[in-house]
Amino acid sequence: MQAAIPFPNIGPDIFSVSIGGFELALRWYAMAYIVGILIGWRIAVAAVKRAVLWVNDKSPMTVQQVEDLLTWVIIGVIAGGRLGYVLGYVMTRNPEQVWNDPLMIFRVWDGGMSFHGGFLGVCLAVFVYTRKHGLSLWSSADMLAISVAPALLLGRLANFINAELWGHPTDKPWGVIFPGEAAQFCPTVVGDCARHPSQIYEALLEGLILGAIILLLAFKRGQLKFPARLTGVFFAGYGLARMFVELFRQADSQFISATNPLGYVIQLGEFGLSMGQLLSLPMVVIGLLMIVLSKRAA
Repeated sequence: MQAAIPFPNIGPDIFSVSIGGFELALRWYAMAYIVGILIGWRIAVAAVKRAVLWVNDKSPMTVQQVEDLLTWVIIGVIAGGRLGYVLGYVMTRNPEQVWNDPLMIFRVWDGGMSFHGGFLGVCLAVFVYTRKHGLSLWSSADMLAISVAPALLLGRLANFINAELWGHPTDKPWGVIFPGEAAQFCPTVVGDCARHPSQIYEALLEGLILGAIILLLAFKRGQLKFPARLTGVFFAGYGLARMFVELFRQADSQFISATNPLGYVIQLGEFGLSMGQLLSLPMVVIGLLMIVLSKRAA
C-alpha cells in the first residue's frame, strides 16, 4: 500500500536552541494557537466596528473590551484545554504520570490539549467576563463564534505536522503513512500501513468550511442580529463535523481492546459512539435548540 500524500516529516519544532543548559523551542502547535488567536481577534474587532451588523445597530462591546476579553479567552483555552487533557486522557490512561510528576500538568509546551476542555474553559471565561461588565452574553458568544475557526484550522494542521490523532487504516489514494511504530502497526495490514489523514478532514470541516459558513452568515446575511444564533451554528456545526470525522479517526489507545477494536465508549451491537462523538453529541443538540429558539431582538 502506497501513500498518495507523502508525510512532510517537518518535525514538531519550528526552531530549538539551547541557552545556558536550557532548551528553548517554538513548536508548530504553539504557533497555531498564537496565530489563530490573533486572526480571531482581528475578525472580532472588525465585527464590533460595524455596528450595523448587531442588534439595534449597536455593537455588544468596544474594541478595548474585545481586547480585554481576549486575555480571559486565552486563559480559558489553555487552562480548560490542559485540564481536559489531563483529566480525560492522562488520568484514564496513565495516572502514575501525574502522581510522579505533578508539574507536567502545567507544561503545555510539551503538547496535550483537549478541545472540549478548552471549549468549556472559554464558555466559563465569557460568562464571567460578560456578567462582570454587564454585557450581552449571547452577542458576545456570537462574536467569538465567528472568530474561532482560524484557530481550529491551524490547530488541526499542527496535529498533522506532529503526526498525531491519525485515522483508521485505509487503501484510499490519499492515505498517509505516518511515522512511528504506533501509527505503522495495523493488525489487518501487511506491509506499509496508510491511514486516513483525519487531522486534515477536521481542518477542512471544522475550520475552513464551518468558518466560511459562519462568516458569510455574520457579514452578509445579518445573522448577528439574532443573539445566540451563530453560537448555535458553531455548536451544531462543530459537533456534526467532529462526529463525522470520528468515523475515520483512530480511537485513543485506552478505549481499544480485543473485543472493542474501534474504541467505542458506548456500544450497541456493531454500532457505538466514540468518546469524541459522545462529547460532541450534546453540542449538536444544544446548538440546534439555540438556532430554533433565537429571536430577533426589538
